[in-house]
Amino acid sequence: MSDKFLNKYRIPSARMQNWDYGSNAMYFVTICTANREYYFGEIQPQMELSEIGEIANRFWNEIPNHFPFVKLGEFVVMPNHVHGIIIIDKPLNATVKTPKLGVSTTTTATNINRQRTINASEKWNPETLGVIINQYKRMVTINARKINAIFKWQSRFHDHIIRDNAEHQRISGYITNNPANWKDDKFFAL
Repeated sequence: MSDKFLNKYRIPSARMQNWDYGSNAMYFVTICTANREYYFGEIQPQMELSEIGEIANRFWNEIPNHFPFVKLGEFVVMPNHVHGIIIIDKPLNATVKTPKLGVSTTTTATNINRQRTINASEKWNPETLGVIINQYKRMVTINARKINAIFKWQSRFHDHIIRDNAEHQRISGYITNNPANWKDDKFFAL
């Protein structure tokens, strides 16, 4: 893979290179706000959600309404990030297809940025973890900016493929106990 695209440095993907992120699996996901700003509320001693935190919580719980092959595991909204388990569980003999996510598919575009968006949308498989997270972040952003115009997510997200039941139990416990362990969390800042 080239280090540059359109004369800009590329950041290598943190995703597992030989894994299909549309595969049936359980995924532990962490999504942070830009600069780890506290938009979602505060811990006192449980998590007290702000209005934007309520939005983040609501749209997470609505994911299966838009992606019927998704089930949700444990989830928590923290002051500056969310942790959750997304379970992709497609029937083995069915293919789920969604629209082009509102992205133009016109091939006559002259603007290079528009053409890049068109090309990228053609490669996106709408059944993947990346698209699910992208749409979640998009809906939270649209609604959060009605409250705070500068709301922004970190550009990427962290994922971990959960490989067995023991790991699932450990991660579920971590998510559930995250508010109680906030002072020791790597995302905590005074």
